[in-house]
Amino acid sequence: MSGVIVLAYSGGLDTSVCVPLLRERYDFDQVITVLTDVGQPKEDIERGNERAEKLSDEHYVIDAKEEFVEGYIFPAIKANGSYEGYVLGTAIARPLIARKTAEIAKKLGADALGHGCTGRGNDQLRFEAIFRATDLKVVAPMRDLDLSREWEIDYARDHGIDVPVTKERPWSIDENLWSRSIEGGLLEDPFFEPPEEIYAWTKSPERNLPPEKVEIEFSHGVPVALDGKRMAGVELIAELNRTAGEHGVGRTDMIEDRVLGLKARENYEHPAATVLLEAHRDLERLVLSRAELRFKATVDEAWSELAYMGLVDDPLYADLSAFVDESSKRANGTVKMKLSCGRAFSVGRRSPDAIYDQEMVSFDSQTLSQRDSEGFAKYHGFQARFLKKY
Repeated sequence: MSGVIVLAYSGGLDTSVCVPLLRERYDFDQVITVLTDVGQPKEDIERGNERAEKLSDEHYVIDAKEEFVEGYIFPAIKANGSYEGYVLGTAIARPLIARKTAEIAKKLGADALGHGCTGRGNDQLRFEAIFRATDLKVVAPMRDLDLSREWEIDYARDHGIDVPVTKERPWSIDENLWSRSIEGGLLEDPFFEPPEEIYAWTKSPERNLPPEKVEIEFSHGVPVALDGKRMAGVELIAELNRTAGEHGVGRTDMIEDRVLGLKARENYEHPAATVLLEAHRDLERLVLSRAELRFKATVDEAWSELAYMGLVDDPLYADLSAFVDESSKRANGTVKMKLSCGRAFSVGRRSPDAIYDQEMVSFDSQTLSQRDSEGFAKYHGFQARFLKKY
């Protein structure tokens, strides 16, 4: 095989090993790398760029942080995005990274698109749902060659590729603005207790810091201010990651059902996501009707499953998103959240669109006569009482 391939590049072990493999095993004349910044640490971006400059024939860096927030994270908040308790951090980033990679490939007139995903996980599906919508060939060396992580580490050393992974600490880490995932090594044993060293965003919840309260203002279901200060999305999420992370908020250790049917042990950190999703759900309970809440729970679950699978171009995804956007028009207001010992929970909320009347609901109110409810009570449970007669 000859020609030009554009590789979705992260700077980690898998994609770094892919570059020489694409020349050696697939005979590509040119390997072009694209690193899409969706909120990775600055030092990771810099190291990735340095490696790519040494390994690839041409390298592109795309700053997509704002697009990630506006087009992917904010919709996830409005849809209470969660799959089996996972906040969809890696899942919602993959389609954006794939799109940016495909755009470069189209611009350069490349022959193929490549990724470094294995054949066991979900990411191959998320990338290829986008890649296969193009007319370019898709190449996945990790999957095609059935490579093990240990083999990759040895190959990297033999080819002078400096990657921050060892056989003693073989964690596979994926990080963006919304979440940080850690997997691999001893973590694959579901009975193994994760060591504190795997965490970077969250401090131990057992530090027993004094509780802290934060106020989050939403407009149309989107966070727009933190503690009364208006902030852009990237800044707000980054600040909340720091604040909530200090209290150990946002750790998830779970058994996850992958799309392929395999169960996998997954570890995540997502302080801001935990706080914002809980605050948003609480606000919805104040502003949406009982029927809307019941129906939206079904919509949110279906939306989250499609997002988890990377099917963001599916017609149903657009249909569900339309409902989510419409129901979010009244999700305006402020939620007060308490952060304490690894937990984030609401302790207050207010909204100009609240379906709530304090005067009517108060035990001390005379606005409604209690006697008026007697007729309703007579018929409530009527059918069950009727059946007991026989």
